[in-house]
Amino acid sequence: MRSASLLRGLSMALGFLVAGTALAAEGIESRPLQFAKGASSATVKGSIQGRQTIDYKLRAKAGQTMAVNLSSGNTGLAFNVLPPGSKDVAIEGAIERQSWTGALPADGEYTVRTYLVRSAARRGENASHTLAVRITGGAAQSGAESALARGMAATRRAGEGSFDATGRIPCAQSKGQPMGQCDFGVARAGGGTATVAVTRPDGRKRFLFFDKGTARGADLSQADGNMTFRATKQADLYMIQAGDERYEIPEAVIAGG
Repeated sequence: MRSASLLRGLSMALGFLVAGTALAAEGIESRPLQFAKGASSATVKGSIQGRQTIDYKLRAKAGQTMAVNLSSGNTGLAFNVLPPGSKDVAIEGAIERQSWTGALPADGEYTVRTYLVRSAARRGENASHTLAVRITGGAAQSGAESALARGMAATRRAGEGSFDATGRIPCAQSKGQPMGQCDFGVARAGGGTATVAVTRPDGRKRFLFFDKGTARGADLSQADGNMTFRATKQADLYMIQAGDERYEIPEAVIAGG
């Protein structure tokens, strides 16, 4: 049986009784938001300037919960969440937000529309950003939404550089490259849920996501070429392959202590 919170979310979404964005359909750039096999989340980075609009597209099912977090140094950057079949009418409560969590009303393709608010767009401002999206569940269980919110908060803190612990881990950036050492920071949500931000040898960051003690995915994108994600655990050590990159992360990094 679906929980009361899920039913409230479904009722909220039924009519979509809100004004849509004032953005015209033309000139909107569409990008797929792809989840690695077995992953419940995906993270992408991008940049928007002026009146540019980017639609991130992903598929989900009725009764699942979507959590979206948008991190940017420009507070004028925002997103709307559009349900399947909608071109400009957003889900109630998911308009001009930087973070949102809600139950989904229908099967199909959802759109996370990112844009600068009108005043910032008119000034031609630029906004680099990190967008993180998680999809979980069918019927929600007791405490599921709060756990999801904690996981999203950990991802946001990792993106902002607010860590519970830092250190170095074995890593390799390229295929066949010997393992070296990379700096990392971890933002924990408790219960084995955490986001690890690793600084690669080229200076870029790689975000690795853990849920209830399992390595679930990384912020891989089509620009990385190889989007394969694999993870195994040997004793208390996670062995992770993210594209051509390799990481070894002790369980204590995720669990603390």
